[in-house]
This record gives sequence, C-alpha cells and structure tokens, in this order.
Amino acid sequence: MGAPPQLTPEERARALAKAKESRQIRAAVKARVKSGELSITDVVSMSKDDEAIAKMRVLELVESISGVGKIRGKSILERLGISLTRRIQGLGRHQLESLDNEFKIPSGLTPGKLVVLSGPGGVGKSTVAKVLKESSPFFVSVSATTRAPRFNEVNGIDYHFCSNEEFDAAIASNEFLEWAEFAGNRYGTPRRAVEDSLRVGKSVLLEIEIAGAKQVKAKVPEAILVFLEPPTWEELVSRLEGRGTDSPERRAARLALAQEEMAAASFFDKVLINDQVDGVVASLIEFVSA
Repeated sequence: MGAPPQLTPEERARALAKAKESRQIRAAVKARVKSGELSITDVVSMSKDDEAIAKMRVLELVESISGVGKIRGKSILERLGISLTRRIQGLGRHQLESLDNEFKIPSGLTPGKLVVLSGPGGVGKSTVAKVLKESSPFFVSVSATTRAPRFNEVNGIDYHFCSNEEFDAAIASNEFLEWAEFAGNRYGTPRRAVEDSLRVGKSVLLEIEIAGAKQVKAKVPEAILVFLEPPTWEELVSRLEGRGTDSPERRAARLALAQEEMAAASFFDKVLINDQVDGVVASLIEFVSA
C-alpha cells in the first residue's frame, strides 16, 4: 500500500470541515429515526441524494431505532446476514427488505397503549397486575431487579433477577425503558419486550415504582399513568405490617416511604382506589378500549 496523499493545510482544513458536517448530518438523521419521524426506508431514500447519509454504517442506523441499542443492533444484523461494517449505500435489495420487515408495523394494526400502574408499596399493584395478565389481552411487563428473590418468587415470572454487574451492563446498553432505585435495590423495565408488544398492537401494563413512572411519562408522553390508592391509610399500614417477608426495620422504612408516595398521586393521569381488584382491572381495560 502506498503512502497516503500529502495534503496542504487548506486541503486538510476542508477535509476536516467536511467530516464535521457529515457527522452532524448523520447525528440529525439518527435523532429523527429515534423519535420515529424517519423509517429505515426513508433514510435509504435520502441516502441517494446525500453522500454523508450514504456512507453511514447500517449498524449506526439500526442502533438509533428506539429500543434497539448496540447489543440488539448487532444481534439483528448478524441474524439477517448483514455485515457489521456495511454502509447504507452497500445494502442490497433483499437486505433492505429484511430490515424493513424487521421493524415494520404489521398492516392493519395500530400501536398498543402503554399503561403504567404505580402507587405506594403494599397497595396491591402486583395482585392487580397478576389478575390483569390472566384475564385480559394485556402484555404485563416483567421487571428486572437486583434484589434477592423471595421464597415464593420465580425468576422470569415475578422478576428477572440479576446481579448488580448485569444491571449495570443493561443500563450501559440502553436496555431499560426506565430504571430506579427503591428500598436499597434497583428495578428496571426491559425495553425490547415492551416496544415489540406495542408495535404489534398489544397494550402493555408496567407495574413500577413512582420514580420509574415519571421517567416513562417523560419518554412516552402518551402513556397513561394510573395511581393505585388504598381504601384507607389504616388498611395500607395493616398490609405493610402484615408482610412476613420484611424485617421490622424494612417495614418501618416502607411505612415512612409510603407516606411520601401517597403525595405523588396528583402527578398521575388516573387515580383508582384498590377496594376491589376486579374493579381496578375492569377500569384498566376500559382505559385502553376508550
């Protein structure tokens, strides 16, 4: 291989300016893809008239799609037989069709609705989510957590139990729609399952803590936030004190936190009183049917 061409200061300055402009163009395109404004087909069409877009790596484009990220992006390209170094201008017709089909909303379907159920600890969120999962077409998301499983919990059904290192890696890979720390442990909502379900028209319920609910609302403004209240404060106290899985210190901490959490109800779109689980479930189904 011969020596690289010697550039004059003026030529080097022009080359640096062009490279900077290309990076800015690609960054703007990826932001529009992430927001849902542009599809893969749109970007490929734009690349025919824009060299900067044409030279973008396909991996960069796929990673910028909401809910994909670096790990899933590589996995998708490998599964579709597309080189990780392939540029948009080098995509073949069949490769483009495969990518388009991977992310296209099926014909005749509209995206599902996202419902976030939150409220103070002990109010019965898990019970409502369980009944909803068993008696409706909702997809009920299973959260990831760093806390240890209780004696009656099953990995993958109640939670995805993981180590702190695994949780850190998921955060770094943008695999969570939201995550928050609660009572000394971290909880997160895996992004892929939620977004895949919404895309094919299935409504999704997230049963998460209040801090996570606020994160979801910031990212997905159309999400319906539902706050679950106890019939009375005394009943909530009775539920928390009756938990056999918590130490006395943990129950005291949960009661103090529950008082703060009750004040967050005004942030939510709907407030439901959990005096009858079947009634709460019926209301949630009604929200997504409206």
